[in-house]
Formats: sequence, C-alpha cells, structure tokens
Amino acid sequence: MSDKTISPVTPVAVTQQVISAAAVSVALEAAVARAESIGVRINVAVADSGGNLAGFLRMPGAFLQSIDIAIDKAYTAAGFGFSTKDWMKLVGHDEGMKLGFSARPRLVVFGGGLPIRAGGALIGGIGVSGASEAQDEECARAALDAIGAE
Repeated sequence: MSDKTISPVTPVAVTQQVISAAAVSVALEAAVARAESIGVRINVAVADSGGNLAGFLRMPGAFLQSIDIAIDKAYTAAGFGFSTKDWMKLVGHDEGMKLGFSARPRLVVFGGGLPIRAGGALIGGIGVSGASEAQDEECARAALDAIGAE
C-alpha cells in the first residue's frame, strides 16, 4: 500500500460530457440527407468524447473501404478536438511529427472529421467518408448544424 492518500478536495472521478443518443441519431440522418442532396454516397460515424463509436450509418453503394475511414475520422476529431484537415497545418514542416503521426493507427490527417462541441465542451466527433474531402466535410457540417453543435 502507498502512504499517499487522496485528500477530500482531490476528486477521485471527473464528469465527462458526451453526445446523447438522440443527437447521434439526428446527426447521422442529417449527414446522409445532405449526401443525398448533393448526389454522393457516404459512410458516417459519430464518436463520443472518449472516442468510442456512438453511431454509424452506411448509405447503400458507399465505398466499403470508407467504413473504417469514417469511424477513424470521428475518433480522431473526438480525440484531439479539431478538424482532421487541420492536422497538416499543425505539423507544418516537422518531419519527425509527420513520420510519427503517420505511424499511429486510426489517426486521419485529411478532411471529413469534425469535433462536436456543445456549450464549449467537446462532446464527440463526426467522421464522413466516401466523397471528396470538401463533400465529406459539407455532410459533417450539416450534421453539426442539425443538432445545434458548434
């Protein structure tokens, strides 16, 4: 046993906000609706703020390989709290970071993954894959708009 004890003012647990199941459902449907309106087929995933898969939809005919990409975009955006397309801006010309991060499983460094925030708190991430980066992000933004997320 350790001689260290937790003082009464030190929390043993902290509260973590996560996206609700109802919001996940609305976000998924909104992303698919936008994809339909622009004539593309997508896979869309929502992760909670812990990076856990909270929901997923695949449009018939969407690329099978994009299933994991959508899930990983949601995971990346939820885990780091910024758009997946912003990764290369942050890395810049640092070759060590480029090599190191590219070796990380599940990390996506191109567009289509967005963090989901409510009241400034990170509550999850959404990832869309199957169209162009711009179209993927358009579908993801439509999802955020549908749930009133930031």
